[in-house]
Amino acid sequence: MPHVIGTLGLVLFTYTVGITSGPSFFSSLRRGWPIMLSVTVVVVVVAVVAAGFGSMLGLESTVVAGTFAGALTNTPALAAAAEASGDTAGTTIGYSISYVWGVIGMLLAAAWVLAHRRPDEKPASEPLVHATVRVDRTDGPTVGDTLRRHGGRVVFTRLRRGDEPETLLDEAEPFQARDLVTVVGPRDVVEAVTTWLGHRSSHDIALDRHELDYRRVTISNAALAGRELSEVDLPGRFGAHVSRVRRGDLDLLASPGFVLQMGDRLRVIAPTSRMGEVSAYLGDSERGMSDINAGGFALGLTLGVLLGLVHVPLPGGGFSLGAAAGTLIVGLVFGRLGRIGPVVTSMPSGAARSLSHFGMITFLAYAGTQAGQQITAAVTSDLGWKVAVLGVVITTAAALLLLISGRLVHRLGSAEHAGIIAGAQTQPAVLAFADDRSGQDTRVGIGYVLAYPVAMVVKILVAQLLASF
Repeated sequence: MPHVIGTLGLVLFTYTVGITSGPSFFSSLRRGWPIMLSVTVVVVVVAVVAAGFGSMLGLESTVVAGTFAGALTNTPALAAAAEASGDTAGTTIGYSISYVWGVIGMLLAAAWVLAHRRPDEKPASEPLVHATVRVDRTDGPTVGDTLRRHGGRVVFTRLRRGDEPETLLDEAEPFQARDLVTVVGPRDVVEAVTTWLGHRSSHDIALDRHELDYRRVTISNAALAGRELSEVDLPGRFGAHVSRVRRGDLDLLASPGFVLQMGDRLRVIAPTSRMGEVSAYLGDSERGMSDINAGGFALGLTLGVLLGLVHVPLPGGGFSLGAAAGTLIVGLVFGRLGRIGPVVTSMPSGAARSLSHFGMITFLAYAGTQAGQQITAAVTSDLGWKVAVLGVVITTAAALLLLISGRLVHRLGSAEHAGIIAGAQTQPAVLAFADDRSGQDTRVGIGYVLAYPVAMVVKILVAQLLASF
């Protein structure tokens, strides 16, 4: 199978992982730096183990470097080691033999993590509930005051005041005693808001659809993709309000800064007479689930591949990130931005998942044919058993250190932990396994993109050092 086919599959996979993870990745960076530091320490410690154990087995430094790259399944590290040493044969033999257990060992580690969830682990997203609250307070707190007090983790939608018609709420509206208001958010926060404002009412005003109606509306108007919800200005245009957004299988709270994507399904509350106008404005077509902006998609892939080609000079050689890391980084940025001027850079979650699976299948088919051609000759060489033992030691040591640091030091949830294992191993096959086994839990992708870039860079640098000794 041609090399370009494998590269195409890999960049499709990594780019779409970045696109879907981008919105959450940057918000996770503040707490993610300790994880990145741990991944760096694990890779360095494993390199020391590889150098020591390889020396005990009498292996040349080039073979040790290739084995290190294969056991941690990193082709750019192999290329960097071969370039630094000038010995392509030795590094390739080590890489070919150790690669298979590098994949299998980390698959087993990820499977163990997903099978042993922490007792206190939270679900992927907190289920959103709504409640009608009877206000007992007489000091007139505004909607904005209440939101800030509770961290902006709820949304207020309807207000019924005495015999007046139901209305939608804005942040400046003060609550009055005996008001009936609808609040949407995670159950524990809704309960806290209810207690602070008054008590839960036996009347559910959301069931009354005479004056205000609600429905799910799909974003298929490309002009709105990549815009913040506040920019769309549904209250100003139609007197409408959005309480939650369904993206993929997750229900997310609709905050003013929420960046919309094609295919998002908005829970809209609007005057009954204007619901048709709201639907027409948002698009409300199934096209939104699958349409891909060709310009933004092509731009992202192109920039990602070019970024991967940039050579970073260092004493003794230097390195390039490679197409996979380049497209992953650009995908993260484009997924977070959503739009650059007139170009939509985000992608519907359903379309991204389909492209991701297609890319993964294509890459694995290519990798399988390449490994099959090389593994027989490598295993039957004189160095075969020594390299195999060293590869098992390196992969197993890395897996154990990642399991210990994730479970005991960082106390990670199983989904994110599995993603970090895949990212630290820079192995898309482990990511695909964890993603499928977790039911496409978005935290798997977040863990992967937190660990992947730093692991890629450190492995490339360390492999060059190993090959130079």
